[in-house]
Amino acid sequence: MNAQHAQHPTPGTDTVSVLTAMYAAESRYLAAGGPGKASFELLAPYFAPDVVMHQAAALPYGGTWHGHDGMARFFLAMSETWETFEIGDQEFLATGETAVIRTQVRARARATGRELAFPVLQTITLRDGMIVEVRPFYWDTAAIVAATGPDQER
Repeated sequence: MNAQHAQHPTPGTDTVSVLTAMYAAESRYLAAGGPGKASFELLAPYFAPDVVMHQAAALPYGGTWHGHDGMARFFLAMSETWETFEIGDQEFLATGETAVIRTQVRARARATGRELAFPVLQTITLRDGMIVEVRPFYWDTAAIVAATGPDQER
């Protein structure tokens, strides 16, 4: 497999360039502590005004998020859920108008302090160099809910 990694995008690959820059901005936003410490304006240039994100309903930040206001609320929910959210190795498996990216994540839940490493597979649709739709797939949403939820008796 000839996968392209986010750290070394192929020059001239517009989709990869846009997504690589967006993931870098997302990392800066989350590392700064999210809302109140970083502005959504850091991320806004990568998302079309009519962007739609579909998150699995079971997740603490689940649901469908619409437009820049929805994305700002989504990133708020993410930063309320995760104390850290580190984007690791990424493979760009397809890079046309619809891109498919596999990302390794290491995160620590804010409420529980539990750490979790997990893969996310996303399909991201772009139009005119901006993201218009995001559909993440998590292999194990139950593990995420368990890590981020209140402590339970074992």
